[in-house]
Amino acid sequence: MPQNVPADEPDKRVLRRGLLTVRSGLTADDVRAAAGELARRALALPELERARTVAAYVSVGTEPGTLPLLDALRARGVEVLLPALLADNDLDWGRYTGEGSLARVRHDGRMSLFEPSGERLGPDAVTAADVVLLPGLAVDGRGMRLGRGGGSYDRVLARLEAAGAHPALVVLLYGSEVVGHVPAEPHDRPVQAAVTPEGVHRFPAPPES
Repeated sequence: MPQNVPADEPDKRVLRRGLLTVRSGLTADDVRAAAGELARRALALPELERARTVAAYVSVGTEPGTLPLLDALRARGVEVLLPALLADNDLDWGRYTGEGSLARVRHDGRMSLFEPSGERLGPDAVTAADVVLLPGLAVDGRGMRLGRGGGSYDRVLARLEAAGAHPALVVLLYGSEVVGHVPAEPHDRPVQAAVTPEGVHRFPAPPES
């Protein structure tokens, strides 16, 4: 797997800045209300209804809130895996067993993240997931996702492909972040669905190459 993250296209950087500006205007009440609706919509997905292991993440700031969804999945008996950011931007994984199993970790020059405080399972643990819930800033009608630009989830998706693992890929967003076009690069991989507080968007599978 390449260790260098490809430089973003200028159009990606411009789109990312605009979307982050909109998110920065959300209040805590906005985020809280959206999180409840997001969980309700996501929990009705057939992929999550039958999942035994889900790789997810803990939202921070004004990201679409994930804690209600994580707790509901645990209540169903689902094993929930959460990422821990490594020094090279790759992701290790640990189990979520409730809010008490999270630690706030400050990464140099980056935001603080909530990460699992227990046993580390290794970067390959994600390959056992039935569903991978992805953070993002936008998605288009092809299922192309715009991330924050760090490359961590590009590595996750490449690892899944290399392992021959085919979990359902679902991005969690706000309704306004389903857009007409996201600039794509050769390493980008489409998601199968996006969940917003307003509903679920499904995307066609790409043609076989």
